[in-house]
Amino acid sequence: MSKATGVKPVTIRFYEKSGLLQKPERTGGNYRAYEDVDLARLSFICRARSLGFSLDQIRTLLTLSDDRERDCASVDDIARAHLTEVERKLADLTALKRELRTVISSCSGGTVGDCRIIEALAPIARQ
Repeated sequence: MSKATGVKPVTIRFYEKSGLLQKPERTGGNYRAYEDVDLARLSFICRARSLGFSLDQIRTLLTLSDDRERDCASVDDIARAHLTEVERKLADLTALKRELRTVISSCSGGTVGDCRIIEALAPIARQ
């Protein structure tokens, strides 16, 4: 399964211990025997992680996805909450980008002792 997904075995075991993946059956040689459903579930976890969903959110989404007839309002709520968090992070990153541009543009070269970037990052001197 590691080769099929590119996920390290230690990460797969972590997902098993976290309850996101079922512990697989063992072969006669004591190897883990994964099935297609396990591969699909791991792919779901990886995709959700790449989109920034937390492990708790993923756990809930997986539980919800197991009940195919259930109303998807709970899934929508999780996605909306995550979108709100992403938008907050984007706003923070946009503010950081502006700040960095301002600080960088204030640098006119010279020595580190006169560097406006270092000055902007330094803690305010206590009086």
